Amino acid sequence: QVQLLESGGGWVQAGGSLELACADSGRTFGNYVMGWFRQAPGKEREFVASISKSSGAPLYVDSMKGRFTISRDNAKNTVYLQMNNLMPEDTAVYYCAAGAVMSRLTRSYNYWGQGTQVTVSS
Repeated sequence: QVQLLESGGGWVQAGGSLELACADSGRTFGNYVMGWFRQAPGKEREFVASISKSSGAPLYVDSMKGRFTISRDNAKNTVYLQMNNLMPEDTAVYYCAAGAVMSRLTRSYNYWGQGTQVTVSS
């Protein structure tokens, strides 16, 4: 059973940084590809980044490449999203998700956390 809990969201000024974490309380974390998505008010949930089971070859949205870094620690059952140089348009609820394959599609992920709010002020 995969149970995901995000943390680390909050308020930050433009140009600032936040690190999100997502912990899995189950025992199968290392068996899953992990992804981060976000959803802004009135918009569809969108892909941010994903990382393979063994932390190889992460996948990013081009607009976030260089600003956001996804990583994972399988010993701690945790995936991270380091976000730098944040902009007001990054304001959204950020979700982590677990799935079987590397994908940008929400339907590829079977398990989701409840989300954590990130607010970036100008």
